[in-house]
Amino acid sequence: MDKDQAYREKIDAQLKILSARIDELKAMAQKAKADVKIEYMEGLEALEANQKKVKKKLEDMKKAGKAAGKDLKEGIDMSLFDLKKAVESAFERFKQQ
Repeated sequence: MDKDQAYREKIDAQLKILSARIDELKAMAQKAKADVKIEYMEGLEALEANQKKVKKKLEDMKKAGKAAGKDLKEGIDMSLFDLKKAVESAFERFKQQ
């Protein structure tokens, strides 16, 4: 297994974990009161949009050559970091309700 493939598998695994966390947030939002539920659902839509962006960047990296793949890694890492922060922030907001 080369480094690029290992990196892609690592990112895929992290995306699966974040996807499960987002699903957990959806379940929590469904239990929320109606007025708060709208706010949570909008936030979840933003999280899912960010998740799709990371997946698209990963797909682009898979299609790119090794040289281009290196350039894409930095963008993927930043996007994944931002997504993780947003998911954890959403959990904190849910806990405060």
